[in-house]
Amino acid sequence: MKDRRDFQPEVKPAGEGRLAHMFSLSAQDYVEMAQRHRRLMALCFFGIMACAILATVAIPAKYKSEVRFLLQRDRIDPVSTASASAPVMFKDTITEEEINSETELMLSDDVLAKVVSDNGLQNQKSLSAALLGRTPSEQERIAKAVKRLRSDLNVAAIKKTNLFSVGYSSKDPQEAQKVLLSLKQAYLDKHIAVHRPVGESAFFKEQADQYKAKLDGLEKQQKDFSASVDGVSPMMARDLSMQKLGDFQSSLETTRASIKEAQQRIADLDRQSASTPARLTTSEKKGQNAVLLEQLKSTLLTLELKRTELLTKYQPDYRPVKEVEQQIAATRNKIEQEEKVRVTESTTDQSPTFAWIDSERAKTKADLEGLKARQTALQGVVGRYAADTRKLDAKGIDQQDLARQVKETESNYLLYQTKYEESRIGDAMDQTKLLNVITANEPGLPTLPVVPPFLFLIAGLAMALALSLAAGLTAEYFDPSFQTPAQVAAELSVPVLAAMPMRADFEVIDRKRPAAIR
Repeated sequence: MKDRRDFQPEVKPAGEGRLAHMFSLSAQDYVEMAQRHRRLMALCFFGIMACAILATVAIPAKYKSEVRFLLQRDRIDPVSTASASAPVMFKDTITEEEINSETELMLSDDVLAKVVSDNGLQNQKSLSAALLGRTPSEQERIAKAVKRLRSDLNVAAIKKTNLFSVGYSSKDPQEAQKVLLSLKQAYLDKHIAVHRPVGESAFFKEQADQYKAKLDGLEKQQKDFSASVDGVSPMMARDLSMQKLGDFQSSLETTRASIKEAQQRIADLDRQSASTPARLTTSEKKGQNAVLLEQLKSTLLTLELKRTELLTKYQPDYRPVKEVEQQIAATRNKIEQEEKVRVTESTTDQSPTFAWIDSERAKTKADLEGLKARQTALQGVVGRYAADTRKLDAKGIDQQDLARQVKETESNYLLYQTKYEESRIGDAMDQTKLLNVITANEPGLPTLPVVPPFLFLIAGLAMALALSLAAGLTAEYFDPSFQTPAQVAAELSVPVLAAMPMRADFEVIDRKRPAAIR
């Protein structure tokens, strides 16, 4: 048969008629084509089937375990604030963002690293490390295992629900279940750590203990303070002291007024005393001074007796006699003078006005001294009460400040105690796994593989049929010879008048001829 390359096509592009002819083949044509390229198609078919059988035998079956989590609003944690009543924020719906946040939280590196460490996934042998002949570090092996685990996990949110599922496939069904159990525990721990502040309960407990110790110390100070004032309120004692101080100050002012009054009275009495005579004449007699005359006469008699005695012994011209005579003459003259003088004899008595003024002045002076002494005593008493009032006022301020500190410390203690109880309840709820994320179903132990082995054979058979047919069509497309009259008509656009089938032996001989002879 002539090579179609010896013929020149008319106007069609190269291969266009051939391609159109291949799409118009009948079943018989496909059978003939398969006979012509049976070796190639058989080689392709059996090669692919051999690979499928090898894959079925070599690739182990994988078992998939699954766990589902439900997001809900059953638990509301109070917000940590400085006030006693914390605001409560409540939403009854679960948003898509919250579900996505929880899934991303589950796939975080620290959660997956914990799962890897708990299950020893980092100890799986790596083909690349074996080929390179190097031993990676522990951190590197954990990082690679985390990467493999993240790619092997199948996390998906279930539509129109508050559920999301997590699946994991492994060659060992127990390993698949164990990995999901570890993942569930690590995720719940991470959820608690993220949604509850770390050390909140310990912080509130520490603060409550500190304020309790401070409150005990302040209460002890209150007791000691009360004992120091004998159980009397300093403010009440201050009020009483101020009342007493006012009374004594009033008495002191009264005493000072009395002193001024007494001093003024004494001054007035002094002025009256100066203008009032001390004595008054009660009787008056006029006559000689009998007493003086009597004395002079007695003296005269004595002198005369003395002259007489001297004359008996001496001459009259004796000097002592003359002196006595002179004295006698003088005495007689004096008597004569006194007899001529008239003497007035008056009788006086104490003035009652002056005596009253003097007694009143003495009494007022005595009262003044008493008032001064009272003033001095009152000044001392007022000073003591003023000092006591100042001390009691200072103690009252200290007591009020101490009471204010006790009240403030007690308020802070009760606040932190309440916060501690709230956090302790939250911790207890965390320990009992009373969370807003609950496990809808526990990961079970898978018994059936994800992909049964016979599916590999079926897929290999389908692939082998498809690829062998594709190989036959490709070989037919690139075959330069004409095999059927339809190919000639489609390629050359000329009618075929007759076609003669070639015998098998002639075809063999013809194929062995050189191309030049054909």
